Amino acid sequence: MPNIIEITDFSAPELDMFAHLTHAQLRNRKEPEKGIFIAESPKVIVRALDAGCQPLALLMERKHITGQGQDIIARCPDVPVYTADRNVLANLTGYELTRGVLCAMRRPVLPSVEDICAGANRVAVLEGIVDATNIGAIFRSAAAMHIDAVLVTPTCCDPLTRRAARVSMGTVFQVPWTQIGDTPTDWPHPGIQRLQQMGFKTAAMALSDRSVSIDDPTLMAEDKLAIVLGTEGDGLSAHTIAGCDYTVMIPMSHNVDSLNVAAASAVAFWQLRKR
Repeated sequence: MPNIIEITDFSAPELDMFAHLTHAQLRNRKEPEKGIFIAESPKVIVRALDAGCQPLALLMERKHITGQGQDIIARCPDVPVYTADRNVLANLTGYELTRGVLCAMRRPVLPSVEDICAGANRVAVLEGIVDATNIGAIFRSAAAMHIDAVLVTPTCCDPLTRRAARVSMGTVFQVPWTQIGDTPTDWPHPGIQRLQQMGFKTAAMALSDRSVSIDDPTLMAEDKLAIVLGTEGDGLSAHTIAGCDYTVMIPMSHNVDSLNVAAASAVAFWQLRKR
């Protein structure tokens, strides 16, 4: 029988993970093995479970216990299920639950860069992208358009933030990813050299005097390519551009000089996919 618990006290410590702890506190950098993330919506939760993530607790609208949350509860028979009506849950968490279901899960241990790049031909590198919506959209494009792995720099938004994972439609649990470097000083150097030592040519998506078109035949023919995308405001740093093997632009019309980074990623991933 599922362990259904009616919420009566917002201050109950077992609800802290859903209501009172920040993402940084959930992530618990000092003790990564104790880190937690929040998965939102049934599709995201199912993909996280399929990827082997360990559920700790569920929070869902009462109507979903015998509705769209039923199969999730069946897969997590020993996990407490905290429940109430939609407005009560919104007051508890501070936001309206998408699809009415949250799951607190143990953070998985990230693999090494070398492990997820072994056998990869196309990887994406995200430099300093801080918007969770953009991170989620980039992962969704990566999953759809043949990217083998995603690497995030230490200054990037965490792909396991609730919003990033939700916008990605759970593809953060399908595309292999990890962080490249432990501190901001690890990127762009020695991070770029690390990729080059693994046989990747690095392609900085940026406008410069030496930019080649994204459909450049030599670029497209590279066996192993790391596509480097920059932050929403300023794009890639000058040091990153200087250190990459290629600087690449997407030809545009009507005097448009750039695309949103999520849109640019979709174009780049499709055009530069391994053929």
